[in-house]
Amino acid sequence: MRVELHLHTQASKDSLVKPGKLLAHCQKIGIDKFAVTDHNAIEGALALKSMAPETVIVGEEIATTQGELIGYFMLEWVPPGLSPMETIKRLRAQGAVISVAHPFDRVRSQHWEEEDLLAIVPYVDAIETFNARCLSPGPNLIAAAFARENGLLETVGSDAHSLWEVGRASLLMSDFEDAESFRSALAGARQVTRLSPAFVHLFSRYAVTVKRVVKSINSK
Repeated sequence: MRVELHLHTQASKDSLVKPGKLLAHCQKIGIDKFAVTDHNAIEGALALKSMAPETVIVGEEIATTQGELIGYFMLEWVPPGLSPMETIKRLRAQGAVISVAHPFDRVRSQHWEEEDLLAIVPYVDAIETFNARCLSPGPNLIAAAFARENGLLETVGSDAHSLWEVGRASLLMSDFEDAESFRSALAGARQVTRLSPAFVHLFSRYAVTVKRVVKSINSK
């Protein structure tokens, strides 16, 4: 199976991708299962889960006080702005699988200091060892080394905020149906990855601008 683990919809502040179009595009390019991991929101994931329950994993990319965590197989929304351990506690309470998003990409405002990352190693399942939106290979190489040194599973993500980016980073893995079988399948997964060009970040800025303008118009 080909699996995507880091995709955004219009539920994210910096994406305009409609859930239905994301589902159709994934089917078109041969993505068998995918996780919807909107920023601090799960409504897009839940909408898609209702449309394709066998295909969609409900996830969320959650901003903590230290960096971002990704929950998979979530049942309930976890708010942003909590400490990493409180976020982890809430994810564990609902049986979610936990990965650390782009931990060493210091270009982003949400990145991890190594000391803070080491503190949560015993409590997370995986590290995102390849994020297609990194501007250079360096952060991903450091993340991969960190995961292996600390015995953590590895996830990869296109971090797609547009349909064009979907498929840049995926896993070839055995089928799974729940959090536990997902963890098992991750252990034997094969990565298929390539960095996105830097201009994809403009898609996010465009989405933010469009939403700001629409909000301004609607408030008048």
